[in-house]
Amino acid sequence: QVQLVESGGGLVQAGGSLRVSCAFSGRTFSFYAMGWFRQAPGKEREFVSAISGPGNATYYADSVKGRFTISKNNAKNTMYLQMNSLRPEDTAVYYCAAGPAPYSTAGRYPYWGQGTQVTVSS
Repeated sequence: QVQLVESGGGLVQAGGSLRVSCAFSGRTFSFYAMGWFRQAPGKEREFVSAISGPGNATYYADSVKGRFTISKNNAKNTMYLQMNSLRPEDTAVYYCAAGPAPYSTAGRYPYWGQGTQVTVSS
């Protein structure tokens, strides 16, 4: 069974940077595409970024393109989301997900982590 554990969230000022991580276990990591989603209070969960199993294809929501970078270290079974130039509207719980392809639709991912809070102060 796949297990995902996020870490690295916290409080940061607007314009700052933060890196969140997702540790994967239970299966062969390189076989799985991964995604980052986020959910702010009172809002639906939204797509942030996704990466293919080998890590050679990446996808981003327009709202984070040019500011966030997704990466995947298959030797360490870990995925990362480097977030730069953070804005208050980036405040949310960030979730990682694993699935057969780098989808932008949350419902297509069968495996999810518990989430990590990212708060950006103005």
